[in-house]
Order: sequence, then structure tokens, then C-alpha cells
Amino acid sequence: MEELIPLFKALSDRNRLRVIAALMGRDELCACQITELLQVTGATASRHMGVLLRAGLINSRKDGRWVYYRMEKDTVSFLPVLNWIKREFENDPDMESDKKKLALIYECDPEELCRKQRGEKCCPVKNSC
Repeated sequence: MEELIPLFKALSDRNRLRVIAALMGRDELCACQITELLQVTGATASRHMGVLLRAGLINSRKDGRWVYYRMEKDTVSFLPVLNWIKREFENDPDMESDKKKLALIYECDPEELCRKQRGEKCCPVKNSC
């Protein structure tokens, strides 16, 4: 029962559900891609990701200055809940909209997204998105 409380807390927020849906359809997403999808500040996205990490739903890895998130592979106890969520998302218009946004976001280089979000000081100019 102790693992259910963080799980349901993590799933009780619309933006965190959107992140879970996005990660179910991708191997992993960079923090800047998640920030772009949610249209929130980096700090807000980071708080959401912390809740999902503590619940054991996702993992993260750092690659240089980039942080990448992916679904936790060992979520056997959560599978019934995650499968239910996946079925609910199949015909949801908001999730369809997010899929389209994600396709565009995924085409952009993380540096370009970072530059768009944080400005020129963050990343030297290459090609813009």
C-alpha cells in the first residue's frame, strides 16, 4: 500500500499524466522536450519529473548538461494502472494533440529547444527550429 500513495499522487496531475503518455510512446525525452510539450517553466517541469521519479514511474539519465527521462522498466506492480491509462488515452483529443506537438518537438535538436526556451546565452547559435 505504501507504493500506491506516491503512484496516485504522481498520476493526480494532468501535466504528469501528459508526460506519462508522452513517455509511453517514446524511448526517452529530454527535459527541454518535456518543458516544450507542457509549455511550463523548466522549474515547474523539474518538479513534475521529481514526483514521477519518486513514484518509481520513470528513470532519468544525465548526458553532459542534458537530462533524459524514460519509463521505468521495472513497473510490474504498476502495469494494470499503466495499461488502463494507455487505453484511456487512445481516443482522448488532448492526447492526440500532444502526439502531434511531440512529433514536431522530437524533430528539433535539444540545443535548439534550449535556445528557444532560455535564449542565446544558453546555447551557441546553429540552426533554429
